[in-house]
Amino acid sequence: MDSTFVSIIEIIGTLAFAISGIRLASAKQFDWFGAYVVGLVTAIGGGTLRDVLLNIPSFWMQDSVYLIVTGVALIAVIVLGKFLIKLQNTFFVFDTIGLALFVVVGIQKTLLVGYPFWVAIVMGTITGAFGGIIRDILINEEPLVFRKDIYALACVIGGVFYWIGFLLQLPDEITQSVAAASVIITRFAAVKYHWGLPVLHGDDDA
Repeated sequence: MDSTFVSIIEIIGTLAFAISGIRLASAKQFDWFGAYVVGLVTAIGGGTLRDVLLNIPSFWMQDSVYLIVTGVALIAVIVLGKFLIKLQNTFFVFDTIGLALFVVVGIQKTLLVGYPFWVAIVMGTITGAFGGIIRDILINEEPLVFRKDIYALACVIGGVFYWIGFLLQLPDEITQSVAAASVIITRFAAVKYHWGLPVLHGDDDA
């Protein structure tokens, strides 16, 4: 796949995730620097863990564009803050877009270093979901991925669609687009129709 295309996906995903993180930080009344940090770790956290596990250089250490894009996201939230706050679904939309794009990037990078597809799906899920876990911890919220919500599972579904496209030998761009779309559709459908995984109850809840 064209490396330029991967870079574009990463930048768009970084912007989307950074906005989602900064938006939540603003709701908690963080200062500008704190909001920037939350946005940054939301955007690069999953990819950083992926690169550490794959034993490759962390992507954001090779190009400062990701730090710059996070700064752009901060400015966007500052300038358009009141407008974004009025849009109740702003966080969900940007978080879902970032999730979908980073799943694709995680899978692609894992395949490029020679790991099997099941590992690629796991790494795609980590790339998409782990930054959100760090974000929620920093803002003192229960991580979204651990709640009764279709989040990490949407990443897995995206990975399965990527695998199907790979088996059908579809063009890379189509395979990646279908995989990303499947993540977005799953997340939106889960919210619209109130889908969720069963909750594990302890003995005290019986």
